Amino acid sequence: MLPGNAEIRAGDQLTGAAARGDIAEVRRLLHEELVHPDSHNRFGKTALQVMMFGNIFVAQELLKQGANPNIQDESGTVPAHDAARTGFLDTLKILVDHGADVNIPDASGSLPLHVAIWEGHSDVVCFLAPQSKLQHQDSEGRTPLELAQQLGLSDIQSILEQHLSVPA
Repeated sequence: MLPGNAEIRAGDQLTGAAARGDIAEVRRLLHEELVHPDSHNRFGKTALQVMMFGNIFVAQELLKQGANPNIQDESGTVPAHDAARTGFLDTLKILVDHGADVNIPDASGSLPLHVAIWEGHSDVVCFLAPQSKLQHQDSEGRTPLELAQQLGLSDIQSILEQHLSVPA
């Protein structure tokens, strides 16, 4: 069943507030208007998918109210991919604390770890490496370590090698 106009309007309002980082409006919509935290906007996105990733309070409120941290968009991207891409480690930690699976590949086969490596976010790589499938290959056949080597990121390569040498 496709959402009706009222649901899409509510989704537009919630995603707009989340994208702006407007925590007061996010709370009002969730608590007073009773908008579902996974409501889709007119573009098929949820608030968690479009939120201002630097605002941990928006992430916390949405997740506390039941937003799905593993919801995928049409390209298979989950919020953890976005947090890894943008380098917002605090937001990524909150997502993981609320059940985000860091081993969900996007359409290109990339895990959030691959995305963090592409962007050179070594702090995010440090956080993700112990909980990521380090042998996972993206659609180009590259493991996270091979990607770091290809990009010439020796600091990230060292982090990954450390985690690969730790017995499971």
